[in-house]
Amino acid sequence: MLKKVEKVLIVKPSSLGDIVHSLAFANTLKENFPYVRIHWVVAKEFEDLLCCHPLVEKIFIIDKSKWKNLKNSLNTIKDLVSLRKRLRREKYDIVFDLQGLFRSGLITSFTEASLKIGFTEGRELSPIFYNKKFSSPLNKHAVMRYLDIAKNIGCKVNSVKFPLPASIQPNWLSNYKDFVVIVISARWQSKNWPLSYFIELIDLLPYNFILVGSNSDISDATKIEKASKGKAISYAGKTSLRELIAVFENSFFVISPDTGAMHLAVACGKKVVALFGPTDPVRTGPFGEGHLIIKSNESCSPCFKRYCKDHRCMKNITPQIVHGEIKRWLELKSVE
Repeated sequence: MLKKVEKVLIVKPSSLGDIVHSLAFANTLKENFPYVRIHWVVAKEFEDLLCCHPLVEKIFIIDKSKWKNLKNSLNTIKDLVSLRKRLRREKYDIVFDLQGLFRSGLITSFTEASLKIGFTEGRELSPIFYNKKFSSPLNKHAVMRYLDIAKNIGCKVNSVKFPLPASIQPNWLSNYKDFVVIVISARWQSKNWPLSYFIELIDLLPYNFILVGSNSDISDATKIEKASKGKAISYAGKTSLRELIAVFENSFFVISPDTGAMHLAVACGKKVVALFGPTDPVRTGPFGEGHLIIKSNESCSPCFKRYCKDHRCMKNITPQIVHGEIKRWLELKSVE
């Protein structure tokens, strides 16, 4: 299917983890067809990950946050019209919608590509925008679902790699060595580990820690830092994505709930301690071998709910449990 293809578009605006997973698809395209030029539609908050990427020739940035505001409807329409004009000028051979939502399907339809490919299981009526659909089970890891599309268009998957742009080392990073990174929150409220649990775990583990997160995490990260007695330093809200890559690259390992930064750490070649409650590690766990996945044993898990009142699936993963699991995991790693 790709033998005569020169230019393709990947529509995968968000989120961070999904974009990281999709890099395996882009890498497979390039390994099989090195001459293919790859363009990408990405959300504004993630452009840093793709703007200087070795696999991606050009990116189209969309501002989803503005589009969701009904007060901006007129500007949203103008943005969509402009995006449609720019995409049609590119004359793509194939467009891959790896997002599978109405918005991404609509963007796919903007192009004049002869092939518009997406998942049969796409949500929000997105499959109506495709003229070629492939099915891949939802209970399969997201990375393998994307690679199923690659296989269906004739690619051989020789290896699974997540190429990243060059990291940018923040000035302060040279002051730290032999540290563990803690990603203190996820976008879903239901995925988050209690703040007090992080404080207890830091006290139990014999390491220094760097805390990372978004601007909305600054307050909580500062609380953890103050309670850590000098063992943890917060840089939440202070790193770009390419700086975060450098932080991960220089770390010992990473502790995280199920969130995009966890997948970015994996792409950096780091082993992660992943805390899972409302979601399923089979589908969105850290990809590859050697990671430590600590999953809630509550009967309601996984529920895939963004919000939870009692939050018991994450609360029952106590700091003592995590400490014991990490200790055994590291002992096993030293034997290996």
